[in-house]
Amino acid sequence: MASTLKNLSDFSHIHVQSAKGFKFAIVVSQWNAQVTGALLNGAIDGILKNGGLQADIDVIEVPGSYELISGADIVLRNKDIDAVICLGCVIQGETRHFDFICDAVANGISNVAIKYNKPVIFGVLTTDNLEQALDRAGGKHGNKGEEAAITAIQMAHISKKY
Repeated sequence: MASTLKNLSDFSHIHVQSAKGFKFAIVVSQWNAQVTGALLNGAIDGILKNGGLQADIDVIEVPGSYELISGADIVLRNKDIDAVICLGCVIQGETRHFDFICDAVANGISNVAIKYNKPVIFGVLTTDNLEQALDRAGGKHGNKGEEAAITAIQMAHISKKY
């Protein structure tokens, strides 16, 4: 469903399980910090609101969205991590760079998840402009960071069960 029709932070239609007892890593891009900082706050709040502990959240900053891939790979060498949340923001520019970065980041994050058989959550905004990004980082469409945290919690439970 398009986010223009839905608030990303509305979880009233699902049962969100507890984050208690799970360890999360949040790998966040420093590029577009105004946006990624808000995504990070949303992700942390999402974990804490659902019973997680601050002590069970590791935050790792990487230079840009492309580096989320190697950041997640490095973090997953730690066996204590139950799920990794990757947060970034790529805004369309005048060149095809946007397309290459978005494609590489999406594929790279999925490859890391497969490599380690752990949940690695794609919390990367790919927007046409800054306004759209801000709308999805705590603005009128909610916070994609919180959505990514809820996804990580749900997937950590599935991973533990199976």
